[in-house]
Amino acid sequence: MEPINVTADATEFTCNAYLVPGEAPTLVDAGTMPGVADVVADHVDDLDRVVLTHQHRDHVGELDAVLDRFDARLLAAADHPRRDVALRDGDEVLVGGEACSVVETPGHAGDHVALVGDTRLYSGDVVVYNDGAFSDGSFGRTDMAGQSRDRLVESLHTLLDRLPDTVEAMYPGHGDAYRAADGPDSVRAVIRRATERAERGDPKYPDE
Repeated sequence: MEPINVTADATEFTCNAYLVPGEAPTLVDAGTMPGVADVVADHVDDLDRVVLTHQHRDHVGELDAVLDRFDARLLAAADHPRRDVALRDGDEVLVGGEACSVVETPGHAGDHVALVGDTRLYSGDVVVYNDGAFSDGSFGRTDMAGQSRDRLVESLHTLLDRLPDTVEAMYPGHGDAYRAADGPDSVRAVIRRATERAERGDPKYPDE
């Protein structure tokens, strides 16, 4: 089934949180929207797991509320008091009904991972389709303490190296999802464009 952005109606700053029904109903990131657990419950009776791309506040603000509501396991790369499974590069994780490979993608966050399946990419904040900086392929911000543009660029190349050509859709942490069937480019082309912009040193924000 198609992933559902359960924070789509948020009125406050949040990440996209994707509910993926299927064999293992999965929430990719939790967001900060109050009541997100209720939205999840509107779509599924049970939630098997929550998978975090990273632990910035906009991705975990409602995590406790979701875990309290459902008997779900928490999968995360970095340590967390409620973590059940530690994610490592190369691990395979079932997201809904699709097996996804964990790809470590630091730079925006030290613990950042992307989830790469045969048809879908959950990219977190390492690469997005549109944001306030670029409308057709953008990269995660690296202007805050602990972030690194060089590491982000390396992560984007790693992602390109490990992205199957069969990936048809990208579900990023911010902005719109990108489906190749609805747009002018392949998912790979979008990521390559974002990578080239990051490599050139294009500023994501005017004061960067």
